[in-house]
Amino acid sequence: MDNSSNNKQLLFSVRGLIKKFPNVSGGSKNQFEALAGVDLDIYEGECLLIAGANGSGKTLLMRILSGLLEPTEGEILFKGRPLKECGKILRSSVGLVFQDADAQILGETIEEDIRFGPENLKVPEKEIELRLEETLKSLDLAEKRHFASRHLSGGEKRRLAAAGVLAMGCQTIIMDEPFANLDWPGVIQVLKIIQTLKQNGKTVIILTH
Repeated sequence: MDNSSNNKQLLFSVRGLIKKFPNVSGGSKNQFEALAGVDLDIYEGECLLIAGANGSGKTLLMRILSGLLEPTEGEILFKGRPLKECGKILRSSVGLVFQDADAQILGETIEEDIRFGPENLKVPEKEIELRLEETLKSLDLAEKRHFASRHLSGGEKRRLAAAGVLAMGCQTIIMDEPFANLDWPGVIQVLKIIQTLKQNGKTVIILTH
């Protein structure tokens, strides 16, 4: 995958990232260190693959980068600003597609689910309609816009989860184990999603074991 940083803006700069959790016995001593001294640069528009064994901290790292968790130590900059100062800008810029797509799908139909994110961000209705149409077309969901979300295949649910993130205006998409528990047709669907995101100039971060 293209990992070149030539002429691209630095999106995330991570230095000395550490994340610790208390041991079962409690106390601040001998804490479990889930992430230890991570240094990482991520550039706009690149497709980055982060691979590691189950439990190695891939998902934890991405939850920190997306602002869902705070690190124990270290510095994280988002477009040159401290991550903790980015707030709403970060939430509307970076979207997670979870391994369990069912947990991310909230609408009864494809259209309702895609509208959910931008509606909660208070995006004007006219802009929501524009994003809806663009996203349905981009991810080949237009013909199924009124289908029940719960009846979709695994690959289609991943596609819908990605569509919901795109409709929120996110330019960076993080996909956590996007091929997990999919048959071959589902894998092909996810590969097409990644290809579409790249063609549209999105930053794509893929986590896999």
